[in-house]
Amino acid sequence: MRAVIQRVLEASVTVNGGPPRPIGPGLVILLGVRETDTPQIIPKLAEKCAHLRIFEDDAGKLNRSAVELGYSALVVSNFTLYGDTSRGKRPSFSHAAKADLAVPCYERFLEELGRQGLREVQHGEFGADMQVRLVNDGPVTILIDTDDWK
Repeated sequence: MRAVIQRVLEASVTVNGGPPRPIGPGLVILLGVRETDTPQIIPKLAEKCAHLRIFEDDAGKLNRSAVELGYSALVVSNFTLYGDTSRGKRPSFSHAAKADLAVPCYERFLEELGRQGLREVQHGEFGADMQVRLVNDGPVTILIDTDDWK
């Protein structure tokens, strides 16, 4: 799995033209599932995202987490994180998981993230037309690829 985590002052997602689903300060997490991923890694990934120390402490060091600060998270499924651009100019998405694997993994990630002690977890919907708005704070953007953990 790949997660792009952005520290934000605020963010929202609009799904299929519906009302915005906003958060205040916290994390925006774009989540991609690879065809070879298994659900066993999801609890560790959710814990890692929620407890990343990417917020400043009183000394200005990145030493506090969204959970510590009572912040929220916004999660959006994003198969394009597995776009392969090694050939030509049109990305191939052949390594992205199909819906039968990706949807249960995305939903389980939401459940696990919700157990981490964040103020709230807002989310988009798998396969929907979504618009994401955010104010990246810093900017701070972290990439986690669970393949690196193997």
